[in-house]
Amino acid sequence: MKKVRDHFFKKAKKEGFLARSVYKLQEADKKYGLLKKGAAVVDLGAAPGSWTQYAAERVGEHGVVVAVDIHSVRVSAPNVEVLKCDALELEPEELLERLRAVGREAADGLMSDMAPKTSGNRSLDHIRSVGLAESALHMALALVGPEGFFFCKVFQGGEFDSFLKQCRASFHEVKVFKPKSSRKESVEVFIFGRKPIGK
Repeated sequence: MKKVRDHFFKKAKKEGFLARSVYKLQEADKKYGLLKKGAAVVDLGAAPGSWTQYAAERVGEHGVVVAVDIHSVRVSAPNVEVLKCDALELEPEELLERLRAVGREAADGLMSDMAPKTSGNRSLDHIRSVGLAESALHMALALVGPEGFFFCKVFQGGEFDSFLKQCRASFHEVKVFKPKSSRKESVEVFIFGRKPIGK
């Protein structure tokens, strides 16, 4: 196990988080101010649940986190609702209904840590990752309100610039973010978008 991974793995265990990936979200939150008290946030590809854990703590008792994954999300909190299903088969209207049930007409943010099962073929994995990111973007544009944010993992490769262009056409503010807790050799980066255009 690599030293940096060792450090974040042990840190997550010590601090009670379900996975080391929590520090990627935490770093972005500190940099861009993603998560506010009372916010309603959708978390796609949430399992095992470290992002959900962190977001639930940040939005507080008057906020809500809707966590979506085909695998089990091991988070139980009063302000967390878990949907065990395939995010790619979920219609935006279904998530809007969940938000309306807690008195919200839109989400304040959508975050996605979805990633393909890696095949060893970097090009194929990249194409699949972009496909997941495009699905997350589509969902975000349907759910997020005028001041809301989008935060999404995507693998770098030949289609990355095309996806980034889609994001820049969709949000007033767009940044590419590489967390310190990502391994240096990793092809993952995160796209942050805020304030959907046309809302």
